Amino acid sequence: MIYKGPLNEYLKLDQIHSEKCLEQPEVLESSLTFVWFNDTTKLVIDNETHTFHQNEIVCLTEFHQIADFDFCNARMIRFNRSFYCVIDHDTEVGCVGILFFGASQLPVLKIPEEDLDTFRTIWKMFEIEMQSNDNLQLEMLQSMLKRFIILSTRIYKKQHGYLQIDILDVDIVRAYNFLVEKHFRTVHTVASYAGMLHKTPKTLSSLFLKLAAKTPLQFIQDRKLLEAKRLLKHTDKSIKEIAFEIGFEDIQTFGRFFKNYTGESPTYFKESKI
Repeated sequence: MIYKGPLNEYLKLDQIHSEKCLEQPEVLESSLTFVWFNDTTKLVIDNETHTFHQNEIVCLTEFHQIADFDFCNARMIRFNRSFYCVIDHDTEVGCVGILFFGASQLPVLKIPEEDLDTFRTIWKMFEIEMQSNDNLQLEMLQSMLKRFIILSTRIYKKQHGYLQIDILDVDIVRAYNFLVEKHFRTVHTVASYAGMLHKTPKTLSSLFLKLAAKTPLQFIQDRKLLEAKRLLKHTDKSIKEIAFEIGFEDIQTFGRFFKNYTGESPTYFKESKI
């Protein structure tokens, strides 16, 4: 079921089952996606294999590259920022919220048994409202999506230890992650991002030490490496073009960077079938 609004608002609900397996979805700019698994499923996301179990939810952005995107037992909610203008919403439940750009790794949450009926009810309400056709439909769908995001955020925070952390510190790390996502091709130093946030590099390093598995510099390097892998595997661009696109001045520096982190040359990685 798909809702399309007058101002490019887009929301899609998909009930995926054995007679309707999901293939690679259409390209949607500024998209965010929840996939709620009904059984154990393996997906290759950004060249890494992930195993998801029943009633786990993974939160994906438009930047995730999924290989062999075909599975047959899940629910999916997909929407764009025009539908839910997340950047202007409450920080924890917005586009730059914990479930999307706030996490330093792929965000996955497990719906507790006691919350399953609530999630199933929201899904059913979604399905009913998708069939409405009046001037209140958009507002109703947006309110249900926000409720879904709030409930998911609460569970994610509890399961990943966020309740014991100062939310202002989380906001700074989340803002840093989002800035890196926007500018990693052209901005490559922690000091530059610290300046955008009106913080010192030392403050950022301390916060990341407390909240994340990576240092601020590792986050920049990992994001550049991830983009390099995506472009090498999923485009026909030359290695020289990819190096320049990610911000390297020459192909030799890019080659050393890539091999240092992966143990392989860009050429070998691009031509390998893995």
